[in-house]
Amino acid sequence: MTQDTIALVTGANKGIGYEVARLLGEAGTVVLVGARSPERGAEAVARLTGLGVEARHLQLDVTDQADIDAAAKWIEITYGRLDVLVNNAGIAHPADHAGPSATPVPVLREMFETNVFGVVAVTNAMLPLLRKSQAGRIVNVSSELGSFAETTDPAGPWYPFNMLAYNAGKSALNAVTVAYAKELADTAIKVNAGNPGHCATDMNGNTGFRSPAEGAVEIVRLATLDADGPTGGFFRDGAPMPW
Repeated sequence: MTQDTIALVTGANKGIGYEVARLLGEAGTVVLVGARSPERGAEAVARLTGLGVEARHLQLDVTDQADIDAAAKWIEITYGRLDVLVNNAGIAHPADHAGPSATPVPVLREMFETNVFGVVAVTNAMLPLLRKSQAGRIVNVSSELGSFAETTDPAGPWYPFNMLAYNAGKSALNAVTVAYAKELADTAIKVNAGNPGHCATDMNGNTGFRSPAEGAVEIVRLATLDADGPTGGFFRDGAPMPW
């Protein structure tokens, strides 16, 4: 068992997740690259290793309980604990752009399965390992589209983005964050939601105005909070966001 900081990042083979893994790894953290695809996970690990990062791939589809349980068991056997969990894996769907009344219910179910239920399933499986850490950190990757204040302000930039499944899922993720933070308030574990901003990723056709590396900075900040850092909050660029 190592005394290094051990971090699991879900959906870490590309985009924001990869950059979070890179930044954590370059700071000396052992990074577990959670990825559904063994090939893409291995490719990401190879890139990270080439940068001097200690990284290992974990087969992890956050909608597959067997994958989740196997990952938790492997971490327990290999390291005995987990220090950081970054719930980054998420999906979007083209049908979500048709408007709320035209969004098929199966699309909602599919997106919640990954973006909300997957977070709960992974968090629950990893909590026994996080409780063994001296300073466990959970970061849920959220979005300004999960903020009621931002999406209901007609003068704001996010008002036109009325995507039922994605927005509702990120709002639900924020509520999930608060619930875990309250449950774990008397422990050393801190739970926060981080907004990387509108980053150019495959999910949005690379239309974002930030790079994944820029977006990863806030997630890494929350993953490495000191003991006096906040818990149960929603943050962007180092500052609290409105719910």
